[in-house]
Amino acid sequence: MGVSVEEFLKLVGGLPEVETGRGGDWVSFKVRGKGFGYLWEETETVGVKATIEEQIALVAERPEVFEKQFTAGRYGWVVIHLDRVDHDELFELVAEAWCLTAPQQLVTAFEAAHGIGG
Repeated sequence: MGVSVEEFLKLVGGLPEVETGRGGDWVSFKVRGKGFGYLWEETETVGVKATIEEQIALVAERPEVFEKQFTAGRYGWVVIHLDRVDHDELFELVAEAWCLTAPQQLVTAFEAAHGIGG
């Protein structure tokens, strides 16, 4: 169990049209100019966009893995400890954050390519 920073970067880099940026001690991830995630390499944590309901459920179920970061509008951002999450669950959460942010035509193509959604 656990995902390295390098594995995370490879995972997020596999999503369509991901743009990265640096700000202070974090790396941001965007799709078509809209943010869906952050990486803090020093603490080996990631922040991702989620629904508020999912944010509440993740933090309640496994507070050792997930922390509430903040809410903005109808979204709740979640901090994920990379050393405490498995690759498949992390992929699902990051892909969902991307899908909440990307334009619908990109989401539809991504879901079809991965056999998800619908």
